[in-house]
Amino acid sequence: MNLKIREEILKNTTKCKKDFSCLSGERKDLCKVELCIGDKLHFIKCMSSNPCSYRATFGYSFVCTCPVRKELYNRYNL
Repeated sequence: MNLKIREEILKNTTKCKKDFSCLSGERKDLCKVELCIGDKLHFIKCMSSNPCSYRATFGYSFVCTCPVRKELYNRYNL
């Protein structure tokens, strides 16, 4: 699958420590979006216990604030 992310979104993703490996389409530990509200608020199930600069605790859940991850879900339902 050829994943295209807008240049402005890539530029806004300044805290990625995974070198945008999610764009390869082969990442097995890509967090799963369990619920999305208005294409802006993405509740996730983390597939890895590794630290992530874009994972935020929200009650008993986690929210993803990564611009690229959100775009992958909004655009490709990944």
